[in-house]
Amino acid sequence: MKSSGANKPRAGAVRKSSTGKQVGSGGQGRQALEGKKPTPKAVDRPYHPAGKRKAASDRFAAAGGKRPSSTGAPQRAATRVSKPKQSDEFEVVTGRNSVLEALRAKIPVTALYIATRIEYDDRVKEVMQIATKRGLPILEVMRPELDRLAGFDSVHQGLALKVPPYEYAHPTDLLDKIVASGRVPLLVALDGVTDPRNLGAIIRSVAAFGGHGVIVPQRRSVGLTAAAWKTSAGAAARTPVAMASNLTQTLKAFKERGVFVLGLDGEGDTPLPELSWAKEPLVVVVGSEGKGLSRLVTETCDAIVSIPINSSTESLNAGIAASVTLYEISKQRAKKK
Repeated sequence: MKSSGANKPRAGAVRKSSTGKQVGSGGQGRQALEGKKPTPKAVDRPYHPAGKRKAASDRFAAAGGKRPSSTGAPQRAATRVSKPKQSDEFEVVTGRNSVLEALRAKIPVTALYIATRIEYDDRVKEVMQIATKRGLPILEVMRPELDRLAGFDSVHQGLALKVPPYEYAHPTDLLDKIVASGRVPLLVALDGVTDPRNLGAIIRSVAAFGGHGVIVPQRRSVGLTAAAWKTSAGAAARTPVAMASNLTQTLKAFKERGVFVLGLDGEGDTPLPELSWAKEPLVVVVGSEGKGLSRLVTETCDAIVSIPINSSTESLNAGIAASVTLYEISKQRAKKK
């Protein structure tokens, strides 16, 4: 009687035949025994903050210590952006300050809406005078109609302007214009900021602290909407906004022109009060409200700057961070050399 399975090999005890060549262990640990090579100095590592500072200083020295020139500018890496981001055929600017500043700046206006029984003050009187002088259509409407036109969450204060979509400048054109005027460029670029109130607050801070313009990406970013107009309190009428089809390439093109790129991040390696480039041509990059700066933009920056804050506060929003940074830069620029 045959025993069932008595002489069968134990499962897992059979050595599988190898089809490849057997390789010995000789020499495999030799590199580990030799030890690692000397660590490069911080200034020799391109992604180290010290290496970025050295690269920026070398670029500045190669340019003869001069500020960017409007002549000999490199070719644009991005095509001109002439169309607005919004698909609407018009925008609505609301609020007495915003409407007045827009009319003073002589931006194109389709119509002026004024609420019935509005309380007149000096701003309303000047708005009416400018609109009458320019021959603009003035439409008196009931407040519910004005609420619907401006948006029910908007405080229009009885005034609204119907304007064409905003025409953005090209970043290179904006830089050329600043340089041609003899000013030291100070710009703010937004990296993924989607809140129009933050954009409006940043535009207002740029105008208040001697900045020369704002750059927004074409994708994944807010544009100059009616809400941004309102928050800017009219500063959008006198502060140019440029649109970049590719923010990273635009920043690299600016660096070739001798402009230093500073990113804002809570874990930055350079505290804001210790910033040594405040008097040089600058672009300050502000990240999104949640994720901060993107990886490509972070790698492009010459330095990452942090704002010292109390440990009990987690972070500052984009608008406040930009305002504090612009104030510090303007204060350092105002100091006598």
